[in-house]
Amino acid sequence: MLKGFKQFLMRGNVVDLAVAVVMGAAFGAVITSLVANIITPLIAAIFGKPDFSALTLNLNGAVIQYGAFLNALISFLLIAIAVYFFIAVPVNAMVARMNRGEAPPDPTTKKCAECLSEIPVAAKRCAHCASAVA
Repeated sequence: MLKGFKQFLMRGNVVDLAVAVVMGAAFGAVITSLVANIITPLIAAIFGKPDFSALTLNLNGAVIQYGAFLNALISFLLIAIAVYFFIAVPVNAMVARMNRGEAPPDPTTKKCAECLSEIPVAAKRCAHCASAVA
């Protein structure tokens, strides 16, 4: 029983996922600190507003901390921008470069001339309109 658990843990994708979660948490902490300690004070200095985390709204005795939400939103947007430009774009470029010389796979479907629905290449009649396909 423990042998199977050890094999499960040592699979590459489980270890990779664990590393990704730890790195993601650390990256999130760095971005949150960047927003709270650098970007928000810069915005406050430019626009003359206080730190976003201090912005609150009192509504019937309830305190709504919309400034903390703005900080979290800015953090999310910065993380999304960083992931897109530093991970997604380079990986997509690398995959496109690797697949540059390959021929596209043969199509498995074609369009019916009558109803324009997708049908298998080997079909002799359209399943949708029953017209004969050449």
